[in-house]
Amino acid sequence: MAYKPAPAKATMQAQLSMLALRICIAVIFLAAFIPAINPARISAHININASLFTNVVSYSSIASNFERALIRGWVYQSPLTVTFIGAIITGLAIAVLVAAFCVSLGNIKMRWLCNKLAIAASIIGLVGLAVLYVAYTLLSNSPDPGRAEATFPTGVIIYAIIFVLAFITAVLMRLTSPRPSADDEYVLDAKYRLFLMILPFLVLIALFAYLPLWGWRYSFFDFRVGAPLSMDDWVGLKWFRMLFENPATRASVARVLRNTLGMSFLGLAFSWLPMVFAIFLSEFRSTKYKRVVQSLTTIPNFISWVLVYSVAFAIFSTDGFFNWILGNLGLLDQATNHLMNSNHIWWQMWAWGTWRGLGWGAIIYIASIASIDPQLYEAATVDGAGRFKRMWYVTVPGLLPTFFVLLLLGIANILNSGIEQHLVFYNASNWETIETINLFVFHVGLAQGSNIPLATLIGMTQSIVSLVLLFSANWLSKILRGQSIV
Repeated sequence: MAYKPAPAKATMQAQLSMLALRICIAVIFLAAFIPAINPARISAHININASLFTNVVSYSSIASNFERALIRGWVYQSPLTVTFIGAIITGLAIAVLVAAFCVSLGNIKMRWLCNKLAIAASIIGLVGLAVLYVAYTLLSNSPDPGRAEATFPTGVIIYAIIFVLAFITAVLMRLTSPRPSADDEYVLDAKYRLFLMILPFLVLIALFAYLPLWGWRYSFFDFRVGAPLSMDDWVGLKWFRMLFENPATRASVARVLRNTLGMSFLGLAFSWLPMVFAIFLSEFRSTKYKRVVQSLTTIPNFISWVLVYSVAFAIFSTDGFFNWILGNLGLLDQATNHLMNSNHIWWQMWAWGTWRGLGWGAIIYIASIASIDPQLYEAATVDGAGRFKRMWYVTVPGLLPTFFVLLLLGIANILNSGIEQHLVFYNASNWETIETINLFVFHVGLAQGSNIPLATLIGMTQSIVSLVLLFSANWLSKILRGQSIV
């Protein structure tokens, strides 16, 4: 039988149905990370900041605040277990819908599979919501409903509407799409395959880099730990004004800004060291010796800063190896704890950071050296260039583009000097010169005053300034070098 193409009207309806289905899937996927419409929040005891995703991956996010109610017998265990099961079923349905979204990017046969997955996922999702409603009913019938504080999850209605819409659009898409033949194969364009390969990393970036930006709202509230966030605590630009009007806060910010910029500029000033190290390492003729040196210089990057400090303490403390050697040689009358000395602390932090990251930073340059055309070295040799001239006129120019890209990224992170290293080396004697912005935010927000709004404001300002520095450095690079990274 000859193949008959589908009518244009039916094809258009199928495309519109597919577009509507993709929108439904995208909406319900994002909804899974929004706490305000969490369908699993069947009680006021469940954290108001917990999303459906949190409840799916952590049973404690549901039951942690019910411990006293369970011990006293005010609430049974079964509603919490049923809630967790309902959340898992609903989360599984969303995962299948996401798979259907990915499959819909393929040919007709893959879209036909998308229909099946979307219909099945919508039904599963409605079942999960029904289970959550049953959990709410069980909690409402607890021995002490007042203590249980059962609240009807309005998110159930929102999710149910989206699942129903997804079901309807999937059915319409199935009815209006041409049926694939038995000889058709599952085909996905190369561009979509590449997109799906990076999709998990994009999701991780969205979850751990962009979703936390929602926490910036704390800088506009007078938030206290343990209390819910409400408009009654709205203070507007209070913390912004305090940052500049309060002399003590202004002095502290100026101090940590000076420390951060000082250490960051030291790092930028010597950012060429990994490149030079990679160049000389690549000149070793012995491959075995080269691998040994590269391994020994890369391993420190995988040592935690806690262990690095342990090594530093064993060497430079009062009873350390350094004082012991000088004392036995008669060069030292009184031992000194060099870790409790604030003199040259910026250089100390730079030295430890360089020791730990030199070999790791050279890896990308070693890879760049391997990509340089060998014919350039042959031509330089024919022209009479020795080893050092080949390094200077061939290797260095070949590495400069990589160096400038890393330099631009370093300029963008000039206010982000890390926290682990400075936290472990921090003590009562050097705190004024070692405390950076990140460490200051930690102390303000968690360790000392628990002033989360002010810490959030400083962190937000740091991120904005870093973004401005990145685009400014990129703009200058485009003007001066004719190349940019953004």
